Amino acid sequence: MMYAISPLGDLAVVLSFSNEINEKTNRQIQLFVSKLEKEKIRGIIEWVPAYTSLTIYYQPEIIPYDSLKAELERLGMSPGQTKTDRPLVYEIPVCYGGEFGQDLAYVADYHGLEEQEVINLHANREYLIYMMGFMPGFPYLGGLPEKLAVPRLEMPRQNVMPGAVGIGGNQTGIYPADVPSGWRIIGTTPVTLFSPEKENPFLLSSGHYIKFVPISEEQFLTIKQVGDAYQVNRLEKR
Repeated sequence: MMYAISPLGDLAVVLSFSNEINEKTNRQIQLFVSKLEKEKIRGIIEWVPAYTSLTIYYQPEIIPYDSLKAELERLGMSPGQTKTDRPLVYEIPVCYGGEFGQDLAYVADYHGLEEQEVINLHANREYLIYMMGFMPGFPYLGGLPEKLAVPRLEMPRQNVMPGAVGIGGNQTGIYPADVPSGWRIIGTTPVTLFSPEKENPFLLSSGHYIKFVPISEEQFLTIKQVGDAYQVNRLEKR
């Protein structure tokens, strides 16, 4: 496992694994995370996986930088070069188009496709969750078909519905809350991605996968009414 360690201020370090965003780099990051979870090094507060790096926050009064660096180098050389836990595929229901996806028609027109063709291309494929970010519960996904990439809005919307599924450039993602967005919204999920009142507030985590499953407006309203009682399917990736 190859990576470079560098300080980030006096309370964090960054492990840089590669300059390329791909599944191999993500697997290396997830493997290192699993080692951190197992070792429980005293003085480490938390870690944040990103596309090609892993940021680790620590308490220098408990573990100085040089000691932390030595521990991280030891971890990188320790056995366990393959992650034994199989990643999960979260099946996320989405109601596409209409009031739930006001930009579906734009995406279809931009590529000369029918709206149903856009839905077929976007749904029922597995997207790797490279990282969580910009707001709690937002997944950055890899795997959007090139035929669906579209430019962002020239003037971002002031807000989108919680659960809005959008496309921005060559990325797709889900907005967990009512926030501004410059992405093209093609659908909405009734599933809650972030519940701060829960012991585990996040539905998703990096290193796993999402598959969007089309549903009708009636199914959307039924799931929305069920609320937290609705259980998202979690399948082991094949």
